[in-house]
Amino acid sequence: MVDYDVLVIGAGPVGSTFAFRMAQEGYKVGVLEKKKKIGVPLQCAGLLSAKIREINDLPDEFIINKVRGAYLHSPSDHVIKVSKKETQAYVIDRVEYDKYLSQKAQDAGAEILLQHKVSNVDTSSSKVKMANTGQKVLQSKILAGCGGHCSVVSSAMNNSYNSVDAAQFLIEMKSNPLETDFVDVYVDEHISPGFIWSIPLSPHLSRLGLFGHHDYKKLNHILKNFINSNDKFQGAKVISKYHGKIPVFDLNKKIVENRAIILGDAASQVKPTTGGGLLIGFECAKFAAEAAIKSLESDDPELLKDYETSYKNKFLKELKNQLQVQKTFQELKNQELDNMFLKLKEKGAEDLISSYGDMDSQSLLVKEMIKRRILFSVLPQLLYRRMSRLWNFF
Repeated sequence: MVDYDVLVIGAGPVGSTFAFRMAQEGYKVGVLEKKKKIGVPLQCAGLLSAKIREINDLPDEFIINKVRGAYLHSPSDHVIKVSKKETQAYVIDRVEYDKYLSQKAQDAGAEILLQHKVSNVDTSSSKVKMANTGQKVLQSKILAGCGGHCSVVSSAMNNSYNSVDAAQFLIEMKSNPLETDFVDVYVDEHISPGFIWSIPLSPHLSRLGLFGHHDYKKLNHILKNFINSNDKFQGAKVISKYHGKIPVFDLNKKIVENRAIILGDAASQVKPTTGGGLLIGFECAKFAAEAAIKSLESDDPELLKDYETSYKNKFLKELKNQLQVQKTFQELKNQELDNMFLKLKEKGAEDLISSYGDMDSQSLLVKEMIKRRILFSVLPQLLYRRMSRLWNFF
């Protein structure tokens, strides 16, 4: 006996959005969430491109702050200012937003089952075994793995997964007020390709975080040293600490198998340059729902592959380009990073970045900088030639 048309494993924002789309079409949807409460603990910087409102519902009540630019800092603190007139990103309350999306799915008819941890899945029969409800087995016509970087559905479909640690502090500024419509980004070879960010919530509150190839203890140590050594943040009080995992983008990850699909972090659908992926995940929830509806209507699991096709057509080229940028950037040492920032300023690249920069798509900016031969003057020659070949300009 089939218990559900669709079983969604993971009630995060992408899982809830997919569940809402399916429930809205009248399908019987179950959402299995291992946590007691939706959205906690916080595991996100909470900075979303303003394009979010073209893709998913975001009520004003969850927007804490609006950002229109960024200060990019080299290791020796040479600063590039990127500025736009209009709002480019929203700083949101991720915990409450996650709850809102889950409730929206529930209101559409999805059944949300908290404290339901999945121990095993079968992608062929779409059966799910519970770990903490007496080994109860549920069956559906389609499984959707939305359980984050260590998704049990992803593990059933792929041999391994890769992720990096991230740490974040909520800090209170004691003296220096923050410029609330600008974020700060700090680069350094010792955490590359990760970086440190400061995302203002108010003139005196900020989310200060980083990710990189270090464990959580080391990341905390780096953040504490950063606060103590940076004039802007000296004396700041740490109010709360958070940590999480960011999946590493994987070109070869299988995202459709038999009657199962994976979405969002479970599918490593994240930007290689920043680790952000919520907007990609929301669009993939739409693609997955369209494919799932066709599959259910025709009783043909092969049609689930349309989801993978839509995802790759929309995002793969950009993500592959970002991956090459990340690999190139990772090879730069601090002196080279400093020199690059200085030369970019000399070449007037601040205006170019402000005009062509996009937090969701970096391809246009990089191509424009190559066309104008700006990268030739700021990157070491070996890296420039390699990057030019990667971008088909050489």
